[in-house]
Amino acid sequence: MGSRYEDKADMAMPGSTPAIASQDKHEPISRPRGMAILHWTTVLLLIAAAAFALTRDEVAGRVARQWLLEGHRHTGLLVLLLAVLRIALRFRGGRLPQVIHSRLVRIAAWLTHAALYLILLGLPLLGWALSNAEGKPVYLFGAVLPALVAEDEDLADALLVWHQDVAWALLALVLLHIGAALYHHFVRRDDVLRSMWPWRSR
Repeated sequence: MGSRYEDKADMAMPGSTPAIASQDKHEPISRPRGMAILHWTTVLLLIAAAAFALTRDEVAGRVARQWLLEGHRHTGLLVLLLAVLRIALRFRGGRLPQVIHSRLVRIAAWLTHAALYLILLGLPLLGWALSNAEGKPVYLFGAVLPALVAEDEDLADALLVWHQDVAWALLALVLLHIGAALYHHFVRRDDVLRSMWPWRSR
């Protein structure tokens, strides 16, 4: 939430639209309700995916481990679908006005948001490819998805490391994103954080 009027990601280049100087920082922000719902649905799915993965490491039963793995895969694939949908909506909906920030801050915010979207796309794809490289099919609600890569033990080992590393990168960016939201709320005292609740969106 690096910009007062942006959703989690602003897909236009930073600085391409002049900032609005006359905007009162306490004026309520209008944000599409659908984008806020997609934002929080993504958050819940990410929490569920992490919970499935972490719980699986602590479970010994084969059936339970497989069930948790499928839960992790399904929530990850849903994150991928929502990320594609959100990017499409951002391009279709166009750019929202910006509050005044220095160019450096706007560029940093744009890069952070772009990185978040790339990870929301890349992390599930890495997991999908990892399963294929291990020789395991990937299902989504009963449908078998096409294999992204052929079975390859060495590739599977590499993909597992990449999948874990990207997950840690996502955690770091999420913490940065939360920090930016709290900065807006407690330091700038604007409506950026409140506007992200679905019932406050318009």
